[in-house]
Amino acid sequence: MSNFTPSRTGSQLRERARAPTVQELSQIPWLQALSEGERARAEDALVVSEAQAGDFICRIGRPVTYWFGLVDGLLKMSNDDSQGPVITFTGVAPGGWFGEGTVLKHEQYRYNIQALRKSRVAGLPVETFDWLLDHSLGFNRFVMHQLNERLGQFIAAREIDRLNNPDLRVARNLAALFHPLLSPNVGGVLRITQQELAYLVGLSRQRVNEALAALTAKGWIRVEYGGVRVLDLPALRSGDL
Repeated sequence: MSNFTPSRTGSQLRERARAPTVQELSQIPWLQALSEGERARAEDALVVSEAQAGDFICRIGRPVTYWFGLVDGLLKMSNDDSQGPVITFTGVAPGGWFGEGTVLKHEQYRYNIQALRKSRVAGLPVETFDWLLDHSLGFNRFVMHQLNERLGQFIAAREIDRLNNPDLRVARNLAALFHPLLSPNVGGVLRITQQELAYLVGLSRQRVNEALAALTAKGWIRVEYGGVRVLDLPALRSGDL
């Protein structure tokens, strides 16, 4: 599988940033945890930008300036490809916010975040993120839960890398994309193509198609037009093949 060629950098995406719409604000899960004043301050600072397939939202070695979330589309988090093949750590589905650990430490990114398709990405400036940490108990709780779930997700991803069963790799990766806290806006159906799933899982499109057929036969998922519907999330997570 070939890599995407980025068409825009993070700085160019920021140049195209705009204020979020009311509908987009309703899709940001942590806003609900804020008080009226805290929410007003956050909404004033939030921006939204359009990323095309292949665009990088975050690049390794760049300083952190925003905490990012996905409003619509699909992203992947991966390593630096300059020293060898790309390793995808996880995918980011609608409603997912990422990079809070990097923002907390005010350090450079240690991973790339790239759009797999045209996506709308929201950003909260680091300064506002810090202010909410200092003033909002609800925001602190959200970030704490994010960090805890993210740790579990990366431990699971480490286990997935060691799996020799392609069907199980696809099952576990799908389960991660349906995480209720890390991807709260996915619902029952994830809009994803077999090629996009192949990029995330690290398998060929043909092998992903075979795995989806196997998972469908077990009654765990149903492949629908333009996406996948999960019928048994606990089974996908346990992967008892």
